[in-house]
Amino acid sequence: MLVPDRPRRLARRERRDHPRVFATLTAPSFGPVHNRPDHGVCRCGTRHAPDAPELGTALDPATYDYAGAVLFNNHAGQLWQRFTTRLRRELAARADLPRRELADHVRLSYGKVAEFQKRGALPFHAVIRLDGPEGPGTPPPAWATAGVLADAIDAAAAHSYTSVSVPAAGDQPARSFRWGTQLDVRPVKAFGDGSDITEQAVASYVAKYSTKAAESTGTLDRRIGELSELDRHRVPDHTRRLITACRDLDSLYPDRRLWAWAHMLGFRGHFSSKSRHYSTTLGALRQARADYRAAQDAGALGLDDREPDTVLVLVDWQYAGHGHTPGESALAATIARDIRLNRETAREALRDQAGAEGEW
Repeated sequence: MLVPDRPRRLARRERRDHPRVFATLTAPSFGPVHNRPDHGVCRCGTRHAPDAPELGTALDPATYDYAGAVLFNNHAGQLWQRFTTRLRRELAARADLPRRELADHVRLSYGKVAEFQKRGALPFHAVIRLDGPEGPGTPPPAWATAGVLADAIDAAAAHSYTSVSVPAAGDQPARSFRWGTQLDVRPVKAFGDGSDITEQAVASYVAKYSTKAAESTGTLDRRIGELSELDRHRVPDHTRRLITACRDLDSLYPDRRLWAWAHMLGFRGHFSSKSRHYSTTLGALRQARADYRAAQDAGALGLDDREPDTVLVLVDWQYAGHGHTPGESALAATIARDIRLNRETAREALRDQAGAEGEW
């Protein structure tokens, strides 16, 4: 196991003190669904069990906006992008700075995951952090607090700029998508004080959301070739309607590739993403693993320390066998027999043709 050096440990410790929040941006409503409210019963008049199959399904499928639901999923990535753009503007306004000068004082970083709810809609859960101008290794200015960040998030999510417009097409009306009204923003602390959530709790939440793939709604884990596949896999009716909506809308919005992503209920993004400076990159992690395995192999082989540019050629020959395997021999014999029969048939056909011409 690689042991990080002391400066990197200190950098992570310093990031713990940077203002950060755990924010959940929800999808809007596309119609009432069966649920389990904290108090009382569902709108259908029933107190559903926690594992009831009807949870998240439409109370009235005839009026539920299935087309709107899959189009929202399809545009969720663009909606997040507009939210982060507006969030930077809101931070600059609270610091009384021009937007173009914000990066000289503070840097916005985030890591987010998408969660598939039972109803098939996508909320985003994100850890959003404020760092200094040089990234995580530098402290943010004094005015950049968790309270300022939370207030800016509230304003950015509610701003009219944070919306995505979808034009009318065919029988579908023009739509404008925004985040749902249930916005949850909570400060994150390294160690809980009873009011804020801890980074350990956030890690547990993120792990839980990351493992809730689209299959949790009853859809398939691969691309769908035809709707008949839904019958073979007994896809629930609510999910079937969402997938069918993707199929029906595909020709109206060909650039959105809704049918290709019907198994993801229209969503075409990655379940997890982050800003560049939020944490280490995947390339750095791959290099660390490669360095570790190289050092491990060098120790096992008893190799001395070598210069980084030294090229080692390790030769280890082993006898693997000769000729065809039994299966390959049978296949080769079959091919040879087919070729021989084809040639004999061709020669007979030529002889018959020559004989017929001589008689004539």
